[in-house]
Amino acid sequence: MPISIYSEAKHSPWKMSRCESEWELPKQVPALEAWVKKNKKKLKPGRYVADIGFKVRKGAGGGGSAISPKTLQAMADLKMSLFLSEYR
Repeated sequence: MPISIYSEAKHSPWKMSRCESEWELPKQVPALEAWVKKNKKKLKPGRYVADIGFKVRKGAGGGGSAISPKTLQAMADLKMSLFLSEYR
């Protein structure tokens, strides 16, 4: 999985993946932000989902990744939901 970005529109075959073999949020969040920045003007507002599949890092004690307000605003403008899917 780790990041799946897709349209929830009926009859839409559109779906893409990023960071296919990366399961740590600190590496996935910058990839998602870069994708949103690159593609926000190419997409029309619709029903989209960005689903980040992640595993908790061994030895993690807090902190981690933050999605910037600029990226969150771009996602909101596109009507893109963010799912955080935790895996063991």
